[in-house]
Amino acid sequence: MEIQSNFSLKKHNTFGIEAKARQFVAVHSVAELKTILEENSNQKKFILGGGSNMLLTQDIDALVIHIDLKGKEIIEENDDFVWVESQAGETWHDFVLWTIDNNFGGLENMSLIPGNVGTTPVQNIGAYGTEIKDTFISCEAMNIATQEMRTFSNVECNFGYRESIFKNEVKDQYIITSVVYKLTKRNHKINTSYGDITAELAKNNVVTPTLKDVSNAVIAIRQSKLPDPKELGNSGSFFKNPILLKSDFEPIHKKFPEMKYYEVSETEVKVPAGWLIEQAGFKGKRFGDAGVHKNQALVLVNYGNATGQEILAVSRDVQKTVFEIFGIHIEAEVNVI
Repeated sequence: MEIQSNFSLKKHNTFGIEAKARQFVAVHSVAELKTILEENSNQKKFILGGGSNMLLTQDIDALVIHIDLKGKEIIEENDDFVWVESQAGETWHDFVLWTIDNNFGGLENMSLIPGNVGTTPVQNIGAYGTEIKDTFISCEAMNIATQEMRTFSNVECNFGYRESIFKNEVKDQYIITSVVYKLTKRNHKINTSYGDITAELAKNNVVTPTLKDVSNAVIAIRQSKLPDPKELGNSGSFFKNPILLKSDFEPIHKKFPEMKYYEVSETEVKVPAGWLIEQAGFKGKRFGDAGVHKNQALVLVNYGNATGQEILAVSRDVQKTVFEIFGIHIEAEVNVI
């Protein structure tokens, strides 16, 4: 393990923002992680995974620890289910494809989401009708202060919409080192409830979709809407879809009857933030090298040399304008550093 100084993080964040780490080290095992934490107990630390859910607006005056733990294995199985453990540093999409290649069902709707496995419980990532909490069994995590390992069960993670205990009660206290998912081996619950998936499958004349068919459909949809971070810096969806009480939504909907929404409970509805942003006139708008993507208004992009501050300014302008027009606050899903 080599600790490097004044280290560029440009290749370690999907926005492609140029920012420096005062110190940087990559760890490849739990033992290495323990050693680094023990030997640098008095230093300020910043934990870095795949760099896909953050916007760097400044240099990091800390020891940046890049979690690069690799490996995946079947730890238990029966006729119907398989319990798979993945190390935190595995690329999420590669892991999803591996489960599909093995005919393990449950993650296919979350194909092509950027980032690493270790951050999936933090955000309770989700797409096209599924979320991590649906298949998540537990995760192993190391206490940063004591280096003790702890197992967090599904219930203990307090999962909500893009929320978990790791963003709230124990924020900055633990580093997730591995995650266990329970997946189906047969009688897969194929979820094609989202219209985009149904349309994509129909376009390809797929009547009885397999896990691979659903994954391919999701990949095609995402590629048509979302830019590849390797080609155009971005962090996927920058904003959360706001969830409103029906009592608050009704007068807004009366004023804007064309507004799209989805019922999430008897008392709440979810409004697509992308629709709000597009109606506010930001889709495809560019401000220097920062902007809003032309195909998906939820995505903020770096056209080359934007700073984190410039992208943050665009995000705040979007939030302000959407609130002024609709009276709805849209919250950033991306962590602003």
